[in-house]
Amino acid sequence: MTLEEFLESDLEGYEYVKGELIPMPPTSGEHGDISANLFLFLGTYVRENQRGRAYTSDTGFKIGDRFLIPDIAFVSAERLPDDRRKAFSIPPDLAVEIVSPTDVLFRVFEKALTYLSGGTQLVWVIEPVAKTVTVYRSETDIKVLTREDTLTGEDVVKGFSCKISQLFE
Repeated sequence: MTLEEFLESDLEGYEYVKGELIPMPPTSGEHGDISANLFLFLGTYVRENQRGRAYTSDTGFKIGDRFLIPDIAFVSAERLPDDRRKAFSIPPDLAVEIVSPTDVLFRVFEKALTYLSGGTQLVWVIEPVAKTVTVYRSETDIKVLTREDTLTGEDVVKGFSCKISQLFE
C-alpha cells in the first residue's frame, strides 16, 4: 500500500512508516492522564491566546513519506489549513510523544528526528517512569527536563509554560 492509498483509505489507528502499517493500540491510564493534563494546559493556552490549535492523538500528519499520529500536536494559527476535514499534509509546529511501556526508545528517538526533518520545530518526548520531558530542537539540540523544571513553548508556542510536575499529577 502506498502512502496515498493509505491516506485515501478509512483505516484508523495506524501510522504509515516506510511502507508499513504500524498499529497504534490503546494506551494506559497513566498515559491518558499525562496526555489529558498537557492537552488541558496547552489547548487552553493556545485557544485563549489565539495562537493556533492543539490536537489529540485523533489527528494525523503526513510528514514526508510517512503518516504519524503524535499524542499531542500544535499547529500555529498562521499555518492552519482552511480545510481540515482530512489528515494534515503539513507537519505540526510542535509534536508530543508520550513513551509507553511497549515503546522502544530508539524508535521514539527516530520518530522525534522524523518530525524535525519533516519541518516540525519542537518535539517533546515525555517519559512517565523517569518523569522527564526531553526537548528536541534538532538532532544535536536536545535537553532533558525533570520534575523541578518548567516546560516552555519557546518561540514555537510563545508564552506557554507549565511545571513538569503538573503533567504527572
